[in-house]
Amino acid sequence: MLITGASGFVGAAVRTALRERGWQLRLVTRSAACPRPEAHETIIAADLCTPASWGDMLQGVDCVIHLAARTHQTHDTAADPLAEYRRINVQATHTLAQAAVAAGVQRFVFASSIKVNGEATTGKPYSEADAPCPEDHYGITKREAEHALRVVAASSSMQTVILRPPLMYGPGVKGNFLALVRAIARGVPLPLASLRNRRSLLGVANLAHAIAVCVQHPAAAGKTYLVADNDGLSTPDLVRAIALALGKTPRLLPCPAALLVLAGRLTGKSGAMRRLVGSLQIDSSRIRNELGWQPQTSLAHGLAELAGWYDCGFGSRITS
Repeated sequence: MLITGASGFVGAAVRTALRERGWQLRLVTRSAACPRPEAHETIIAADLCTPASWGDMLQGVDCVIHLAARTHQTHDTAADPLAEYRRINVQATHTLAQAAVAAGVQRFVFASSIKVNGEATTGKPYSEADAPCPEDHYGITKREAEHALRVVAASSSMQTVILRPPLMYGPGVKGNFLALVRAIARGVPLPLASLRNRRSLLGVANLAHAIAVCVQHPAAAGKTYLVADNDGLSTPDLVRAIALALGKTPRLLPCPAALLVLAGRLTGKSGAMRRLVGSLQIDSSRIRNELGWQPQTSLAHGLAELAGWYDCGFGSRITS
């Protein structure tokens, strides 16, 4: 089995889940020095946008798990950001899928994003039946990558499975979730107490388990699944849950959501603020009913593992 993005946040959890099931793993990373492989793991340092060696890389592989992607860039220095997103998220996925077909790979599991559906829900959770409505470069190119993968698979015998997760948490988390953890750990007052939104989350270990199920389950072939933990929660409730895991007292202050949105516009962080105050709920009943998948880790347990990782000093070493 071949895993791209094997050294990343999701990749580390997927490796653990598949290793426990006894799979022989071929790990594709940007650096041969990371991560440290175990006895039944082989590391291949490769740039997925340079496909010259993909034929050898895929020999003897029965399943590809494609996690590598260009995600949100806090300080994007690309001359044409959308073109760079397309190069990594779309073109590399398309070429990898073609190479996988040529190598006789049987199944291709692709980690997409709920951003393909959109950025917010109003009353009704997203489901697989909803028309895609991505808004940012990441969501747009994930949708295009899904389409490219389906086109390749349609003219071959290779089976595809696409998963769309929401915001994830767990040891090794980066981005806005890590920034929130840092703020809570440092006792920063957060003007979020008035929010009554609802957001679905997914523990990274739960995504890894879903991927492990999709690798083998016959009913997963050709399907797209939205996957999330059992219950969504409001932003202030998330702050309280993180604070509890960290052993801190949450410092939540009341502030109207409209004022927070205005502050986001004035500071150039409109998108991030809309996500913070808005709702995004997922209906993950399809993967539960068709594949029998259920979250293996509770929110409290996942946040406790995240807090342990953070308290060990790892969180302070991550800059993005």
